[in-house]
Formats: sequence, C-alpha cells, structure tokens
Amino acid sequence: MDQILSGLHIGTAVSALIFGLCVFLARKGTRLHKQFGYAYFFNMLGLNISALFIYRLTGDFGPFHGAALASLLTLIAGFIPAYFRLPQGRWLELHYEFMNWSYVGLVAAGVSEVTTRLPSAPFWPAVFAGTLVAFLIGGILIARGRGKYDFERMASANKAAAPLSFAEAFRRRRARATCN
Repeated sequence: MDQILSGLHIGTAVSALIFGLCVFLARKGTRLHKQFGYAYFFNMLGLNISALFIYRLTGDFGPFHGAALASLLTLIAGFIPAYFRLPQGRWLELHYEFMNWSYVGLVAAGVSEVTTRLPSAPFWPAVFAGTLVAFLIGGILIARGRGKYDFERMASANKAAAPLSFAEAFRRRRARATCN
C-alpha cells in the first residue's frame, strides 16, 4: 500500500509541475488555459490528499502534513473564485494570487526534496533553504506579474454590475457548463 501511495504522490507531483507550467505558458482565459488548469487542480488535489496519508518520515502528523493542508487551502482558494466568478470584480485577482502561490509551494516542495538528496546536506536546513529560495523567487515573480493585469476590468468585462449570491453564481456556472 505504501508503494502505491508513494507512486500516486510522486506521479501527481510531477504531473502538477508540468501542468502548472503549461498553465503559465498558455494564454490566459483560453480553453487551453482552463484545461491545463483543471489538470493542475486535480493533480494537486491527488498530491495533497496522498501526502496526508504518508507517515514514513516522522510516524505521526508532521510539518509536511501541515504544508499539504496549507497547499490544499491555497489551491481551493484559487479555484473557487475562478469557478464561480466570485466575488465580482475581484475573483480574477484572487485566482491569480492563490494559484500562483499554490504553484510556488509545489516548486518549493520539489526544490526541498532535491536539496535533501544532496550529499552531506543536513535534512532540516536543506528543507528550509530550498523552501526559502523558492518562495523568495516566486514572490518576486508574482509581484512582477501582478503589474501586468488590470484585474478589476478583466474580471468585470461583460458582466452585470449587480452583486451575485453564491446560489446565483452556482446556477450561472451550471448554465455555462451545459452550453459548452
């Protein structure tokens, strides 16, 4: 069972890294961007859920389980605004921020995994250093990218000005899904 879980964890991690990169390279808002985004989302979901069941390192709930929960939160916090287009006028900015940080967290985990494999690298300092470097570079890139977009204008394009309830957003989402 551990081998299956580890295989699922590694497979979804590599897939999420690839699909996440494809999301960033694809033109935003296109069908391709959305398809890559869904693939990223579901691979990250599998990755984080599988992480919650891996206990070989400490034998108990540990810091990597906490990181998996944080990753799930950023993933969901980035997905829900885009899926429901809520809150109006801000959903795109929230989607941008949380999905970018979700990917940075994934890259940080990968960098940390690699740094712990370096000969004579002490485990926890390697994890900390790899995570810090990935988050610093990721934060700089996210801040640079943020300046490229007028999120409010983009999110509000062709939308009614009246605020939506969650129920109305869900109804509209279902209507869009049946039209596609």
